[in-house]
Amino acid sequence: MNKEEQQVQESRRELLKKLGLGAGAGVLGLFNSSSAQAEQAVPSYAKGMKPIRIKSVRAIGTAPQGSNLVVVRVDTTEPGLYGLGCATFTQRAEVVVTAINRYLNDLCTGKDADNIEDAWHSVYTSSYWRNGPVLNNALSGLDQALWDIKGKRAGMPVYQLLGGKVRFAVPCYTHANGRSPEETAEDAKRIMERGFRYVRVQQGGYGATAISSKPDFKTAGFANEKDQYMDQVAYRKSVPKLFEVARKVCGEEVELLHDIHERLDPMDAIHLIKSVEEYRPFFIEDPFSPENPKWFQMLRQNTTVPIAMGELFNNQNEWKEAMVNQWFDYIRIHVSQIGGITPAMKVARLGEWFNIKTAWHGPGDVSPVGHAAQCHMDLATWNFGIQEAVSFNEKMLEVFQGCPTMNKGYMSVNEVPGLGVEINEKAAAKYPITNNAGNWQVRKFDGTLVRP
Repeated sequence: MNKEEQQVQESRRELLKKLGLGAGAGVLGLFNSSSAQAEQAVPSYAKGMKPIRIKSVRAIGTAPQGSNLVVVRVDTTEPGLYGLGCATFTQRAEVVVTAINRYLNDLCTGKDADNIEDAWHSVYTSSYWRNGPVLNNALSGLDQALWDIKGKRAGMPVYQLLGGKVRFAVPCYTHANGRSPEETAEDAKRIMERGFRYVRVQQGGYGATAISSKPDFKTAGFANEKDQYMDQVAYRKSVPKLFEVARKVCGEEVELLHDIHERLDPMDAIHLIKSVEEYRPFFIEDPFSPENPKWFQMLRQNTTVPIAMGELFNNQNEWKEAMVNQWFDYIRIHVSQIGGITPAMKVARLGEWFNIKTAWHGPGDVSPVGHAAQCHMDLATWNFGIQEAVSFNEKMLEVFQGCPTMNKGYMSVNEVPGLGVEINEKAAAKYPITNNAGNWQVRKFDGTLVRP
């Protein structure tokens, strides 16, 4: 056998190894083919992809729309291949940046970029103490970035890796507001004209601050002058009137939502929810703080109004029992708070077996990367319920390309491999993050803090 024949024979043996065939493959006529023809017999999907490793992990902070946003960039050993994920904890953004750059990079460099589950658990347990918003958000950024990389490697949008679409686009709700029930209802009507079927109605924002008078604690000079005041009695009385007017103005076709934002005592929240039952809310959101989970049992026994809960949840111990006992109808988790796509999809799958739908938290302090990650999950989750709509200003669109889009009340993703969002770091640097997280302090008339 000459040298050329020997090379052909070795190529044939290598092909058989790839196909997982033994010596019996000769009956298929493979040994009668040329080396080139034999190589062509291997489909592209059977050739596989070479392993890649994480080369670096770093944070990108930017605030083009006012809120502090943190995005994680994961670079790999394959030139030009990287992923982006949302790690935004806007109230403590600089601390998350430190966690990513000082700890996550060292921990993750050299890891196999394909092993998302292993990477997630490795980071989750690496600090020993866990389930805090800072470390969970850092972990979320890594997790989403690895899913972005996997989608790019597979040549598919992430929703395809999660099982493919079960809907053509994602129905969303957006927010109507006003200083009176009439103003809010008119705002809701304008939103409906834009194609929205779901509208959240709030009077004066959370806690009805627009209908609150000057509190005694400010007159007494107690606490910070910038602290907000909530008149809980006035708020509780205003919500039934708000629903009554909204139903008269907007009709029965629109779905109306409302957020208590955990700012009432449990019995008062139950009373409020019962009082709006006749107006058929789509859901009432966050009636109780995470410290008061057992009250859901009483709420369930006293009303048929659907309940959404979970915006402040950090770990499975806060939602597992409630979901298994069907204490609420929509799981309202802030995805980056629990660590990204990997745990969120587990929550969604758990909810399917207990008739609990998803309603991921999607406010303005979620980056476009985070909104895209939620939309990909929404497209692939059968027990999806509703999604919070997005709105990006020109500065945001300058920094982020491929953002999710809205059309007639539906959200859609950029139909490219991965999560579909890219970041212009030069533009991002024009809008640096700050340590000004705003004032989240809300007090009663005597100055007692109200827990959100």
